[in-house]
Amino acid sequence: MTGKALSFSPCALSTDIPPTVLKPLIHLIRPSDWTKNVFVLIAFAFWAANKCSTAPSAEILDATRQSLFAFIAFCFVASGFYCINDTVDREKDRLHPVKRMRPVASGAISPFAAIVCGITFITAACWIAASVRMGLLLAIVLYACLQVAYNLYFKRVAILDVTTIAAGFALRAAAGAIAIDVKISVWLVLCVFFLCLFLGFIKRTCDFVAAERAHSSWKSSAGYSDQRELDFLLALSAAMTVVSYIAYTTSEHAQLIFGSRAIGMTLLSPFVLTAIHRFWRRAHEGSSDSPLAALRSDRVVLFSVASYVILLGFVLFVPVARDALDAVFLHVSNAPAVVAGAPS
Repeated sequence: MTGKALSFSPCALSTDIPPTVLKPLIHLIRPSDWTKNVFVLIAFAFWAANKCSTAPSAEILDATRQSLFAFIAFCFVASGFYCINDTVDREKDRLHPVKRMRPVASGAISPFAAIVCGITFITAACWIAASVRMGLLLAIVLYACLQVAYNLYFKRVAILDVTTIAAGFALRAAAGAIAIDVKISVWLVLCVFFLCLFLGFIKRTCDFVAAERAHSSWKSSAGYSDQRELDFLLALSAAMTVVSYIAYTTSEHAQLIFGSRAIGMTLLSPFVLTAIHRFWRRAHEGSSDSPLAALRSDRVVLFSVASYVILLGFVLFVPVARDALDAVFLHVSNAPAVVAGAPS
């Protein structure tokens, strides 16, 4: 181990961070993983699809500000717990071929400095959330409680570990709705939950495969030691993700809100399936579980995600797409009183 660990004096904290310290500090808070907090913006995106053409500009700007602040708050609280988690797990991480490069495990940042950094980010997240809405602050506090429970116990129990993480992402989606004071569909919350459950098991598989191939002595804290068990959990969570997505987009609730555009969302499900399969394949190759890394290195993932996002924006915000869907598909708002072939 080379270099000197970053450490903070409790009596003197300098704002002048040397370049040699800045890089491991950025690595510690993992800004590349802030993409995971995009779930906070789902409620705003769906709200804007119906309001951008009718709501006053002041209302839209206010909702935009509230959503962005909610996103930043969850980025900060997540980074805070990354700092704390890496400190708690530093001894075990040193046995893993990939995790041993983390700043605390490698000695680039001292445990005390990481804890101070974590508390600072969590405090900032609470302050930002309170400036938006007290309900958002409550969501941040609930998320923090989930993280504490995860670190104290759930991370050592198979399935409960990933379930706790997925619940945190479902909370993000609900918090995005709280931030702009709108209600959210339970189907959408379930869709986010099962998607993140799948991604959580993808991470466990990546860790398992990487350790196996490196012949490392590292073992999963939750006791995942059977590839067949992980494959079963991946298959189950992937199936539930697709089912809940289609259940949401075909629900009467979605069709009442979006009309025929909900059908357009359903038609985008092949891109969801493609991305899910590629993440499964990458996990079994021992590739990085980071969504941003997947977008950078896997053209199929990039194509699937980019196509889904672009086409979703087209379906939700471009009137010609709605007109085309109205002309082709039967849906709740244009259903005739008597459908051809139905008994009278």
